[in-house]
Amino acid sequence: MKLFRYFVVRERGRAVAVLPVSLIDGLDPLGQLRARYPLTGQEPGLLSHVWHCYDAWLPGARHLEAVVDAMRELAGELGAAWYGFVNVAHGSPLRESLIELGFPAEHIEDRFRLDLRGVTDHAAPATPRGRANLRRNRRRAAEAGVSYTVRPAGTADLAEIGRLCAMTAAKHGSSGFYPPELFAGFVTALGDLAQAVEVLQGERLIAAGVCLRDRHRFHAWACGVDYRVDGRFSPYPLLHAATVEQAMCEGRTLFEGGRGNAAFKLKHGLVRLGLDACLLEV
Repeated sequence: MKLFRYFVVRERGRAVAVLPVSLIDGLDPLGQLRARYPLTGQEPGLLSHVWHCYDAWLPGARHLEAVVDAMRELAGELGAAWYGFVNVAHGSPLRESLIELGFPAEHIEDRFRLDLRGVTDHAAPATPRGRANLRRNRRRAAEAGVSYTVRPAGTADLAEIGRLCAMTAAKHGSSGFYPPELFAGFVTALGDLAQAVEVLQGERLIAAGVCLRDRHRFHAWACGVDYRVDGRFSPYPLLHAATVEQAMCEGRTLFEGGRGNAAFKLKHGLVRLGLDACLLEV
C-alpha cells in the first residue's frame, strides 16, 4: 500500500459526496482480477476503499461522474495503471451508474448476509443438517470446557486476536491484511463501534472475531480460528453462533457475514450477494 486519499465534492462549501481511495502496489492481492482483466496483478492501481472493505459505495452518488473524473486524473498523476471500484454489490445503483460511465462490471467474489427480523434462535435460519451440527457442536464444546465472552474490542487482547486473524488469512494468501500495530490501533480507535467475540477453551483463545456495528447491521468483519483443540468440536461454528446471537441481542436487523466460505454460510441460512470490480486502464 502506498497511500490513501479522500475525495470530497462540495457545493457552496458543503460536502455532498465523499470517497476514500487507496493506491496499491500490486492491485490484485487476492488474485481475483487477473482472470477477468488483462493485467498481471502486480501493477499499481488506484482503487475505491481497500480490499478488506466488502461494501464499496459512494455517499452522494449523483456526483459519481465528478468523482470518477478526479480518480482518473489522480491515477495518472500517481502512475497507476488501473483505477476504479472493487467490491461493488451486484444490482446496486453504484454498479449500474459505473456501467453507464463505461466501466465493465466483473464478478469477483460473494459476500453473505442474514436477515434477522423475526429470528429468535441463532440456529433457526440454518438447514436441518446445519441446525443439528450447530447444536451438537455446542454441546460437545461445553463438555470440553469452552466458554464465550463479548466485550468492547478495545479492551480485548488485540495482539492475540490479530495473530489468529493473520494465521487464518494466511491460508488464503492475505495475512498482510493484519499488520499487528495498525490492526490494534485501528480497532481501538473505533471505540464502541467494535465488539470482540471470543471463544476460549480454558484460558486459551481458540477463536475470535472483531465485529463492527452500525445503526441496523452487525458486521462479522474479521475473525481468526485455531483448530488445535481438545475435544470433538470445531471452533468456527461456535464463533459464528456466538456472533449471530450477539447481533440478535443488540437488536440488529441484518447480520453481515463477510466474504468467502460459501458452503458453511449457505448451510447456515446466509444469502449470497455478488461483488463486482469495475476497473478501467488509465
